[in-house]
Amino acid sequence: MNAQIAKLYEIANKETRYIIGLMSGTSLDGLDIALCRVQGAGIYTQTTLERFITLPYERPFQEQVRTIFAKREIDQQTFSGLNALIGTFHGDLINTALTTWGIKAADIDLIASHGQTVYHAPQRLTKDKNYQNSTLQIGDGDHIAVKTGIITLSDFRQKQIAAGGEGAPLAAYGDFLLFTDDIENRILLNIGGISNFTFLPNAESLLEAYATDLGPGNTMMNQYMHQTFQEEMDKDAILAKQGTVHGELLAALFEEVFLSEDFPKTTGPELFNLHYLAAAQQRSETTGIAPQDVMATLNQFAAQAIVDGIKKATAGLTNVAIYISGGGLHNPLLVDNIKKGFPETKVSSFMDLGIDPDAKEACLFALLANETVAGSPDNLKGIKDSPAACMGKISFPY
Repeated sequence: MNAQIAKLYEIANKETRYIIGLMSGTSLDGLDIALCRVQGAGIYTQTTLERFITLPYERPFQEQVRTIFAKREIDQQTFSGLNALIGTFHGDLINTALTTWGIKAADIDLIASHGQTVYHAPQRLTKDKNYQNSTLQIGDGDHIAVKTGIITLSDFRQKQIAAGGEGAPLAAYGDFLLFTDDIENRILLNIGGISNFTFLPNAESLLEAYATDLGPGNTMMNQYMHQTFQEEMDKDAILAKQGTVHGELLAALFEEVFLSEDFPKTTGPELFNLHYLAAAQQRSETTGIAPQDVMATLNQFAAQAIVDGIKKATAGLTNVAIYISGGGLHNPLLVDNIKKGFPETKVSSFMDLGIDPDAKEACLFALLANETVAGSPDNLKGIKDSPAACMGKISFPY
């Protein structure tokens, strides 16, 4: 037997596995690295976040990725080179994290790498029936495995699409295993570039759990700040707080049919981007409004899409609680606008459920890797419109 397969078999039979989960979102701010201690599998899974760090991306790297990010026409040599470069770079960042933590690579069982999304193309978004649902995350798993010496699982979304899904969001799988409550009907809201939530009915409910995208989270605000001020984000919503929401522009932004479609659904920056904003400004004759008013309106747009979606999902339910994670949690105006939509509902940080909200997505990919190695597709049944499948391609270090 190949020694690496034997090692993987040994890992699968351990009582406790140490798995590094990686997440790099569409905001391109950095790589989230979460070291998780995972016991069991399926409904018996227990996870503890042992270490967490976000290592930021430098501007030159961000600009390299932006040359191909969410674009239909790209340079193939750049694309091919970035697939290898990102894998190697992520491997370097993992090694840096391990050194910082004083942990040896030999003490880590697995790496679970989400990769860097560069294009998301479900038929719902493309309207092109010539091609099935597709999505693409780069950062080759073999390069990570060789660079770190650790068995690596990557490319998780491909199996979900192959089994009949749309490739996003995948959070429902880990959320379902860890956070279903006996009493609360939970909305686990993640605000990254795109906002999404997992709906977890309480354990006694006949309703099904599911995950769905809602619309823009940070992506349009970040893109506008980058284009207008060469800034990566509106830190602490300083600019948006100075502006006034423009009603005509807000109404034009809400004309997109995706926003009224039934759940679950998926989208990406391929739809919600600066072209989308420019078209809405043209329709609403608001091309000349001040940047602070544009940002205030984009902030309200993201918040209102989230509020409308959650109200639709929880209509008629009691004991509803909303827990927020992702970069949007650090935008105080966005969070305040969301809370205003739920004056009688518990809205709090994901920290209340025992996991750093910034680490949540990275932890969830560690859980997906755990299920692939030690679990079963049967553990992932019961999630609406999400195929029960173990996900992730396995790369050996040698």
